[in-house]
Amino acid sequence: MRFGRGFLHAVSLPVLAAAGLFATTALGSAAEKITIMVGGYEKQIYLPAKLAESLGYFKDEGIEVELLNEAAGVDAENQLLAGAVQGVVGFYDHCVDLQAKGKFVQSVVQFSQAPGEVELVSTKHPDVKSFADLKGKSVGVTGLGSSTNFLTLFMASKAGLKGGEVTTVPVGAGGTFIAAMQQDQIQAGMTTEPTISRMLKTGEATVLIDLRTPDATRAALGGLYPAASLYMEASFVEAHKDEVQKLANAFVKTLKYIHAHSAEEIADQLPKSFYVGDKDGYVKALEAGKPMFTQDGVMPEDGPKTVLAVLSEFSKNVKGKQIDLSKTYTTEFVKNAK
Repeated sequence: MRFGRGFLHAVSLPVLAAAGLFATTALGSAAEKITIMVGGYEKQIYLPAKLAESLGYFKDEGIEVELLNEAAGVDAENQLLAGAVQGVVGFYDHCVDLQAKGKFVQSVVQFSQAPGEVELVSTKHPDVKSFADLKGKSVGVTGLGSSTNFLTLFMASKAGLKGGEVTTVPVGAGGTFIAAMQQDQIQAGMTTEPTISRMLKTGEATVLIDLRTPDATRAALGGLYPAASLYMEASFVEAHKDEVQKLANAFVKTLKYIHAHSAEEIADQLPKSFYVGDKDGYVKALEAGKPMFTQDGVMPEDGPKTVLAVLSEFSKNVKGKQIDLSKTYTTEFVKNAK
């Protein structure tokens, strides 16, 4: 499929340089940080990252974790491969895609079993009733090569659209996504909460495809789709098992907290800026979306097969390749979590 032009958010070189200092030093000193880049930590799909920090769970484990924010998961992935960060909070499907390219990264904590995404369609285009109706139109994704791009291309292929019949445009999330739809740069797009609720509330968009819950995901994709996760390079995981175990401990505690507390209690632990001026809407969306999160960080048993099937549908990188799914994730650390 042809890709439209767009912008990709870039992290400044000084920030990356500071983050990269860790990669050149040993992990023994308490003063050193583990740097994790999050593909938009204000997104509800990546809630465990900021929540773990706010609850003090990293400090409880005796580790200092710095969270860097990145608008698109594909850019976070690139910083991991460049050695600028040690981990990424992003979609598991990157682990599969990267193995097809000869790169080995692993999900070490699986946050969710559903994407938590929605394909929104602008109400300026009431003729769009199904994904097939997007033929000839521009569709927003967070970034080219991102998980939203993967899922969009799969939906297009499943709807019978051929390469070049839709244009995927990188528009980020939040305000940039909303502006792109308001200005009709995109006629539809895949995004997450709280952007979904913001656009539905104003009546500027309606839901075309919903991937926010396990049941809806099974219906749309044929199975659970493990999405948000903490993933790291396999070589790093093998060399720093103590630190990875501490991260797993913190994140599993966070997932348990999510399922043991109300959406309002969870929201109270987060920066007010995450509400985007509408705490009630944020809480309502979070309450509805909580089922997407795993309770223990363990990879859903059949989830990787669904992800491989989705990527194989359209990706020239993955189609026909021998992918060893057992090397794309590990349950060692979450099963030993304290």
